[in-house]
Amino acid sequence: MAERRPAKPGKSTPKAPGAGAPKSREKTPAKRPARKAAPKTGVRVGVQPSGDGRTRVSVCAGTACVFAGSMKIHDAFVAQVREAGLADSVDVGIIGCHGLCSQGPLAVVSEGEVYYPRLREDDVARIVGEHLAGGRLVEDLLYVDPATEERIACAHDIPFYKQQTRIALRDVGVIDPESIDEYLARGGYEAGRKALGTMTPEAIVEEILASGLRGRGGAGFPTGTKWKFARQSPGDVKYVICNGDEGDPGAFMDASIMDGDPHAVIEGMVIASYAIGAHEGYIYVRAEYPLAVRRLRLALTAAEEHGFLGDDVFGIGWRFRLKIKEGAGAFVCGEETAMIASIEGRRGMPRTRPPFPATRGLWGRPTNINNVETLANVPWIVAHGAAAYAAYGNDACKGTKAFSLAGKIVNGGLAEVPMGSTLRHIIFDVGGGIKDGRAFKAVQLGGPSGGCLPASLLETTIDYESLAATGAIMGSGGMVVADDSTCMVDLAKYFLQFTQNESCGKCVPCRLGTKRMLEILERITGGEGEDGDIERLETLARTIKRTSLCGLGQTAPNPVLTTIKYFRDEYEAHIGEKRCPALSCTALIAYHIDVAACTGCTLCAKKCPMDCITGEKKQLHTIDQEICIKCDACRAACRFAAVEVLSGPDQIAAAIKRSAGK
Repeated sequence: MAERRPAKPGKSTPKAPGAGAPKSREKTPAKRPARKAAPKTGVRVGVQPSGDGRTRVSVCAGTACVFAGSMKIHDAFVAQVREAGLADSVDVGIIGCHGLCSQGPLAVVSEGEVYYPRLREDDVARIVGEHLAGGRLVEDLLYVDPATEERIACAHDIPFYKQQTRIALRDVGVIDPESIDEYLARGGYEAGRKALGTMTPEAIVEEILASGLRGRGGAGFPTGTKWKFARQSPGDVKYVICNGDEGDPGAFMDASIMDGDPHAVIEGMVIASYAIGAHEGYIYVRAEYPLAVRRLRLALTAAEEHGFLGDDVFGIGWRFRLKIKEGAGAFVCGEETAMIASIEGRRGMPRTRPPFPATRGLWGRPTNINNVETLANVPWIVAHGAAAYAAYGNDACKGTKAFSLAGKIVNGGLAEVPMGSTLRHIIFDVGGGIKDGRAFKAVQLGGPSGGCLPASLLETTIDYESLAATGAIMGSGGMVVADDSTCMVDLAKYFLQFTQNESCGKCVPCRLGTKRMLEILERITGGEGEDGDIERLETLARTIKRTSLCGLGQTAPNPVLTTIKYFRDEYEAHIGEKRCPALSCTALIAYHIDVAACTGCTLCAKKCPMDCITGEKKQLHTIDQEICIKCDACRAACRFAAVEVLSGPDQIAAAIKRSAGK
């Protein structure tokens, strides 16, 4: 078993619970009493403390941690606490995504918010015995700051969390998402009670307008304006839809809210229903989010039992019912009219607008559609007031924005920062910078419909207008970070391949235009690029953006256009020199053994799956280029950095000539 990396002792070491707690072998009660309400601010990360005086051990049960085995960690805590006779003093529960997904599976102890990351099942007995029973922190299991190599005990002292301001994510990673009691203990449904009990629908709309909240699904349309249109549309039957069809590669903000704080979404929809006059709503969530679907169903049942949904919401006579519609995973169904078609039982394909959904939407009735994060902000705004929300952000965009940090970044996970923060702040201060000490190269924003921005634009502020000016978009909040080993032509090809595969095929520009663009990119990365390919890509991209039916087609060329704009030299190297500067495109690279560095240890030959490396022990080895599949096994095995990756005919020919001379 691998040993844990030693680290410098940290300063943030709160006192652990004492060893003198009463002991019992009785099972922890299945239903815990409601916990004491904690202040709902937008600036702190912690876990909901136990309201019955017990220490709470909260195991992250977000999607990433569950797949990493966190439920086995949870079960081990339950068993170890029972075996140690601590059931009367220690409560074991789950929380939604705690945010720092790269450190999962993780657990947080409520007293001192002690944070134990990357847990294994055999770590649990030590935490129970040394920390919970013995009153001593398990130092070697604490979080290690990658920048300082110091151990940090308290979650709120970890830089990743300290740099955040959480409003949409205020209860994600804090409460048990399967317990309505914990949501209520944090003030849940009080905003709904206030809105429906003391405010008129018009006053609610004005409050949302004054807050400056804009749609967090990507377009950034003012939420209050959208509600106002739906409110003013004539008709006795109206609908509210939550767009949970988050399909961007590398994006998981909405999923984390739905499976980490489902009641916040439901409460936001209840408020929206009253504001626009809708008695029925749908949560449209892709079936690939089974954890979110299951917890949403549990939340709907609990909300109905408590009178927060149904025929007499909050006892004021308001009628509102919610249903879950599971989508089949089509990316295009994130577009409003395609989503409506899917809910109606038709193939998910967009239609021309106008009419807009606010006037003619689901089954031809006025319909308001907001995404998950937008709705999760609504209860906070109603509870704290529009001015409090508008105090965050900048002049262009108010409030905060959640982002998923993925790719070559140290702190992969879920983060929320005020609008107006810079890309540099998010990637380096919150995200911790680039993995393995490599250089930052680009960040892809807005998913496959977004753009790739270079290091020279790291001071760009996060707001809709500033990002649009660069050629990128906010999108739903996905950030994929690339280091200097990433080929930007290949990255553009990856995202275009995604959108081309997801095209519904209804309009010719998107269906065929993206296919032609993809074919050109495949030729370029395959070493068959031609003069004029860059110009052909630009012409096709402009045509597709101008003539496609929906937002998917109109934004599909963005990754190609931004990589050409900011990384044109890489395209030119691929086409004119048949060289991949990032040494990534397999058709343009070759593996070669350096004659000066090779010791003849035979490790590379032993690892080669094709037996294409020859040479006697302690003699120079060579690679048969005709057989080599460029799997990288030889380079990874070599201890002497003797295996080189080369690109370009001239460089490869020169290396082969040197070997022949040896």
